[in-house]
Amino acid sequence: MTKSTFVYVTYITTTPQKLWSALTDDTEFMKRYWFGMHCQSQWTKGAPWQMIRADGSICDAGEIVDAVPLQRLVISWQHQDNPEMRAEGHSLCTIELEQFDNAVKLSITHVMEREGSKFINAVSGGWPKILSNLKSLLETGSVVRATAYPAAATAK
Repeated sequence: MTKSTFVYVTYITTTPQKLWSALTDDTEFMKRYWFGMHCQSQWTKGAPWQMIRADGSICDAGEIVDAVPLQRLVISWQHQDNPEMRAEGHSLCTIELEQFDNAVKLSITHVMEREGSKFINAVSGGWPKILSNLKSLLETGSVVRATAYPAAATAK
């Protein structure tokens, strides 16, 4: 079967402990780089997982498929709002951390078992913004972008 795949790799000057915490533990920190949203889970194999918007609504949901603290997190992930993307079913998001000199190599692989996935197309635009914010926040204390998408231009 042909898959839709998105891969993103970045190197962040931090420790595996700080990066893992930013990805899983610290809700307020997560909201800063994820545009007000945060993920909620017990972060153990079989635990439910949700991405929650600032207004409390659930954007995405799924289950933790695998969790090796400081190394690997695999999430079965399904969009909840857009009916077309929800109908595509669950995707698989693999997050891997690897110590690399004074940095951590962070790899995200997001896969859907279908060709031409609208959901994978959508996350391919979101992940770079989120991960750029995460990298900047860990390295400098501030985010690159305050909003995921620019405000609509007003007519003059």
